[in-house]
Amino acid sequence: MKAMQGYCGFLGLLVSALLVGFLAVLFTLVWVVHYREGLGWDGGSQEFNWHPVLTVTGFVFIQGLAIIVYRLPWTWKCSKLLMKFIHAGLNTIALILAIISLVAVFDFHNTKNIPNMYSLHSWIGLIAVIFYTSQLLLGFLTFLLPCTPPALRAFIMPIHVYSGLLIFGTVIAAVLTGVTEKLIFTLKNPAYSTLPPEGIFVNTLGILILVFGAVVFWIVTRPQWKRPTEPNAKLLQPNGSTPEGTDYSITGDFGNVDKSDEDGEAAARKRNLKLDEVGQRSTM
Repeated sequence: MKAMQGYCGFLGLLVSALLVGFLAVLFTLVWVVHYREGLGWDGGSQEFNWHPVLTVTGFVFIQGLAIIVYRLPWTWKCSKLLMKFIHAGLNTIALILAIISLVAVFDFHNTKNIPNMYSLHSWIGLIAVIFYTSQLLLGFLTFLLPCTPPALRAFIMPIHVYSGLLIFGTVIAAVLTGVTEKLIFTLKNPAYSTLPPEGIFVNTLGILILVFGAVVFWIVTRPQWKRPTEPNAKLLQPNGSTPEGTDYSITGDFGNVDKSDEDGEAAARKRNLKLDEVGQRSTM
C-alpha cells in the first residue's frame, strides 16, 4: 500500500474539519441551552430545540465524517467491504437523527398550531431528507448486495459520488436558512437587526458550519488523497466492467491505477515476446 501524497496537508485539514465540526455541534448545544430554554419533549419550544441539535450533529457533522471516511489513510489496509459498512453505518445514524429532528419540529408546529412546510427552509430540508434516504437505499442495493452486477456498480458510482456531495451541500443550505429564520422569528426585543449577543453567537455557528462543509468538500475532491485500488483488483474485468474494490473519484477517474503496475505489466509482455523470439530461433 503506497503512502499518501501530501500527508501533512491532509492531516492538517482533517484535524481542522474535526475541530470545526465539533465546535459547530457544541455551539448548537450552547445556543439551545443558554439562549433557548434547553431541551425537552413536551410539544413546546424545548422539543423544537432538538431540531437544530440533531440536524447539526447528524445531518452535518456525522454525514461529513461519512463522506471523508474513505480518505483516511489509516483505513487503507482495511477491506473495502468493511469501509463500505462503516460509510453506510455513519450515513444511517445521520438519517435517523435527521428523521427524529423532523418529528420534533412537526410535533412542535402541530401543538402550537403553526403551519408546516411553507418556508424555503422547510422545502430545502425536506428535499434533502428525501434524497438522502433514496441515496442510502440505492447505495445499499448497489454496493452492499453481492448479487449486484459490477457493470451496474460502475454506472451508479459517479452518480452516487456527485449526489452525495450535492445532498451535503443542500443540507448545509437548509441549516443556514433555518438558523436565520429562527433568529428572525424569535429575536424581537432586542431585534436581530441590532446584532444582539444571541444573533452574533448564532451567526458564528453558521460560519462554523460553512467552513466545515468547505473543508469536507476540499478533502474529498483531492485526487491524491483517494483510497488506492486494492492490490488484487484489475482495472477491467473481461466483460469490460469495473471490479469490486475499484474506487471512483469526483475528478472522474476510475480506480487508482498505479503507473508502476502498468509499466511492470508492459515490461513483462516485452520479456515474454523476447523469450518467444529466442525459442523460435532455436528451433530454426
